[in-house]
Amino acid sequence: MNLRDLHFQKTKGLFITGTDTGVGKTLITGGIAKILRQYNLKVGVFKPIATGCRDERGGLVGADAEFLAMCAETNFPLSVITPACYKIPAAPVVCIRAEKRPIDYEQIAAMYNYLAGICDVVLVEGIGGVIVPLDEEHTILDLAVQIGLPAVVVARPSLGTINHSLLTIEAIRRTNLPLAGVVISGYNTATAELAEETAPDIIAGFGKTDILAVVGYDEESSVEQLRIGPMTLAGLDECPWYSRIMGQGFHKG
Repeated sequence: MNLRDLHFQKTKGLFITGTDTGVGKTLITGGIAKILRQYNLKVGVFKPIATGCRDERGGLVGADAEFLAMCAETNFPLSVITPACYKIPAAPVVCIRAEKRPIDYEQIAAMYNYLAGICDVVLVEGIGGVIVPLDEEHTILDLAVQIGLPAVVVARPSLGTINHSLLTIEAIRRTNLPLAGVVISGYNTATAELAEETAPDIIAGFGKTDILAVVGYDEESSVEQLRIGPMTLAGLDECPWYSRIMGQGFHKG
């Protein structure tokens, strides 16, 4: 199945990707969903593919889908929010080979179009970084391009983030996918040194994009424990997500 053969309905929303795994994509996606709910929007959350899922009552369940559903205050089944689940915590291409089960892209498109058809906005969270292979022919970036929503890059604050962020931005810009900007996730003011303090400005300048928000390290936030803390939401409030997504657009990218 070639992704280009599938139709993804046009809607308002964002595709949240990252510079790596574990950078806070799920937390940021959930935080944006929670902020948008304050405007009484019906928010669809969608993580098309998840790995490292747990076996529950004969089916696979991902903790990320549970967290996103909680933040969006939605009662959509987790199988709608994440239609492709794998048990092994690895890149999808590895899971496909080991679990001998291909990704059902038609089901992904069907569930996305269902959400797009009944929600005011859809937030899509990718898996890993943008060049993570989904199968032998496609990367997560290929899927993001087909969906067509502006991309938000979630980046870690620590040393090395400049290279990771600029490479991710460059990969996105080689496609026709709009780049909304970058969110720095997990910034710790108590331990930050010169590299962390200057990284956001360097990424914005050399990447020619916006730093949408700098989100502080928040001990009260936990995806696994279905908690989102006030510091996470306060950091994300630096960006006017509602006006940007629903009409104003993003300035650069």
